Amino acid sequence: MYYKNIADLNDIILKRLSIIPHDIDLIVGIPRSGMLPANLLALYLNKPYTDLDSFINGHIYNAGARSKTFNPAASNKVLIVDDSLGSGSALNKSKAKLEAVSGKYELRYCAIYVAPGTEKMVDYYFDVVALPRFFQWNILNHPSLEKACFDIDGVLCVDPTEDVNDDGEKYIEFIKNAPPLYIPGNKIGALVTSRLEKYRSETQQWLNDHGVKYDELIMLDLPDKEARVKAGSHAEHKAKAYLAKPYTLFVESNLQQAAHINALTQKPVFCTENFEMVYQSQSFVYNIKSGKYLPFLRKYALRIRDMIK
Repeated sequence: MYYKNIADLNDIILKRLSIIPHDIDLIVGIPRSGMLPANLLALYLNKPYTDLDSFINGHIYNAGARSKTFNPAASNKVLIVDDSLGSGSALNKSKAKLEAVSGKYELRYCAIYVAPGTEKMVDYYFDVVALPRFFQWNILNHPSLEKACFDIDGVLCVDPTEDVNDDGEKYIEFIKNAPPLYIPGNKIGALVTSRLEKYRSETQQWLNDHGVKYDELIMLDLPDKEARVKAGSHAEHKAKAYLAKPYTLFVESNLQQAAHINALTQKPVFCTENFEMVYQSQSFVYNIKSGKYLPFLRKYALRIRDMIK
């Protein structure tokens, strides 16, 4: 699995900005993912930009003005931008939409990330990234989320504060009314949480209220908060669920737990604390005394993994 975040996107655009000819008159982003790189290119090249449909309808965004009528006589060379190129189906759909104006402009096509073997499908590309891949700006709407596990607190909703985490009425009220954070657009394979089993009905109601689609909800089967704290098995609980089926991704809110889950499973973990992907070669644990993340011994991780299977 390959992962690129917004910082990676910005870095590769700046590194290879010179591949885009400076005589481009207008930059057009393919919604929705293509709008982010199109905006960055327009800012760095100091060019006007717009989205695909607005371009076809004759509107652009320009410096100092939110929008204005597009002047065909003032522009000829137009760069059509998308974030990535895989099979080419999305690009072909965009080309079909642009047939209505293709005779009026010199259209050129650009993708920031292309799959190996698709380089010649565009005029310009910035980097070759193999499949499968996730991007920070599309991970929550990725079609493969049915093969993913998600934590709840800190991912789907905010974490409870200490004053409401009383294992009583305040906590129940929190579960019922927790402000949502990152709600995926696609169905999730499994929700894996350290919330206690006794809060299943309240949790299910919140998920239903916020349109979260999932196959299964895996909770911690312990009697109370005291037992949960004593067990201290948050990462092990989540790793066990991650290993139970051929899931390909775990989305976790806490960086320390993300590193621990990765070490136990040797599978990628996406962390919403820093929007980074923790891979097998990047396993760390937090050392309380030093206040640093230290390498997590693979031998120890494998031993624990075998114990929780």
